[in-house]
Amino acid sequence: MHMKKYPNPKSPSSSKNAATKKKTEDPKPVSFFDVVYKIARKIPKGRVTTYGAIAEAADIKLTPRMVGWAMNGAGNAKPAVPAHRVVNRNGELSGRQFFATPTLMQELLEQEGVTVKNDKVSDFKTVFWSPGKPKATTATKTVKKKI
Repeated sequence: MHMKKYPNPKSPSSSKNAATKKKTEDPKPVSFFDVVYKIARKIPKGRVTTYGAIAEAADIKLTPRMVGWAMNGAGNAKPAVPAHRVVNRNGELSGRQFFATPTLMQELLEQEGVTVKNDKVSDFKTVFWSPGKPKATTATKTVKKKI
């Protein structure tokens, strides 16, 4: 009976292959939190976006509720995430209860020039910022030649 041979993780050839493999792979976000926070950090001051818009832009089958869950943990993220700029699809400050005080989300938005009335962004359609869809990394540009 023959014993099956497995590569020794401590042997020089195995570790060399592992190191080479790591260098050739593109660095990818570790979790959906990283994806959500990366998008949220792009929201310009004085603008807002929605949980759903971030979920769609993430392009990894996230639901708006999952984005909300990620925003709930954004207070500990480094670099900082402007979670106050993320509202629900109606422009309501639905995440306000997760800030240090019940009015902090509104205060932060107002400091940036966003008008809030009754826990809702007044000019929501005007200040809405769309993160858009991520660009495909495999897409190639077509060059037309003049003849």
